[in-house]
Amino acid sequence: MRGPGGWWRRQTTPEKVETYTRWSFQSFAVTEFVMVGLLALVPLGKWLGTGLLLMSAVHAAVCLVTVSRSLDWTRGRRRQPVRLLWTLGAVTAVIGAVAIGIADHGPGGESVDNAANGAVGVVGIIGIGTIALGVRRRRHVFAIVVGFASVSWLVALTRGAPLGESLFTALMALLAGGVLAFTAVVSVWLLDIVYELDEARETRTRLAVAEERLRFGRDLHDVMGRNLAVIALKSELAVQLAQRGRPEAVAQMVEVQRLAHESQREVREVVRGYREADLGTELAGAQGVLAAAGIDCTVSGATAAGLPVAVQSALGWVVREAATNVLRHGDARRCAVRLRVVEGCVVLSVENDGVESNGKEGDGVATGAGAISSSGSGIAGLRERLAEIDGTLEAGPAGRGLFRLTAEIPLPSAAGPADPSGPASVATVGPVGEVTP
Repeated sequence: MRGPGGWWRRQTTPEKVETYTRWSFQSFAVTEFVMVGLLALVPLGKWLGTGLLLMSAVHAAVCLVTVSRSLDWTRGRRRQPVRLLWTLGAVTAVIGAVAIGIADHGPGGESVDNAANGAVGVVGIIGIGTIALGVRRRRHVFAIVVGFASVSWLVALTRGAPLGESLFTALMALLAGGVLAFTAVVSVWLLDIVYELDEARETRTRLAVAEERLRFGRDLHDVMGRNLAVIALKSELAVQLAQRGRPEAVAQMVEVQRLAHESQREVREVVRGYREADLGTELAGAQGVLAAAGIDCTVSGATAAGLPVAVQSALGWVVREAATNVLRHGDARRCAVRLRVVEGCVVLSVENDGVESNGKEGDGVATGAGAISSSGSGIAGLRERLAEIDGTLEAGPAGRGLFRLTAEIPLPSAAGPADPSGPASVATVGPVGEVTP
């Protein structure tokens, strides 16, 4: 059963930032309703207080919808909610006018004036901040804030307030409305940056795959281009010679056959080189890619030098698959890779955080960073590759929020020393991926 925080952990980082921004501004509307209720119910009495509270509830509801529609607009999911913004502005003005009317013509007393003026300030400031979410141009936001401060000054001045007091009221409205509007503008800006960075990371991954495909295509072209051209020419020559009854046609076809076999051999060599993975290169590459994605990756343990080529190739594929899953799933912040040689076996473990477990610890099923289902094709392919050299692979939760993938391969008796625990066998991989003792 998924925990209460499972939905949050399944969100990507941009989605989490968007949800946080959305809930933050929607909480302002809830705060407005609570503050106006506290300000209005007791001083204004049952009927006036309840009426102003209901109007505040309508304003808060419009703010909630405006926040949602405005953020959807900034992400390109819907059109700009222009009518909703005008509606929010009109509702804000109406509530402000009603509150001022209550202060001027309602029950007397300083508490009534304070409650009405407080309601005007709260509704106006939160309304301005919410409207700023749905406005793209910064000068329009500035104009809205300045207009709100100017109206506050005019209202205070026309109600008989001294010039100094009315200017102070306008200054407070300018500061409070400006801070909330600035917060809205910066929040949208940061949200756009987070999404752009996430898209850039995906683009970088796709470019890396495309570059590798181009490299493989160039290798095949270099190997096969000349041979196929020669085969085509000699085949045409053999056809012409055969049509004339010349015996040299047989020699040309023998040469075509030789070139075809040679091309097959060269293609196998290209594919073999492509399929083999060097462990040292893969460790350095995984550390660099994870670091670029903001994940702290440490590599420690025995050096890769001296291990058999088949072992290095298999472990290189394990490192490549593990790093890919750390990037694709969850929200990992730390990844630790350790290589050990114990009792004639080489053991590679990859552990990362940011994992949500779906079962009991050790059940081998998890979701999140680095998590691989026991039935997934990735882990199945790794197990088949390791089984060819009598290796094993285990993957599953390794504690609260952790996931560990462990590959173990027996070494030939002629392999190097098998004691990893001594100080001389411990090494680390630096920022450039170079293994140093």
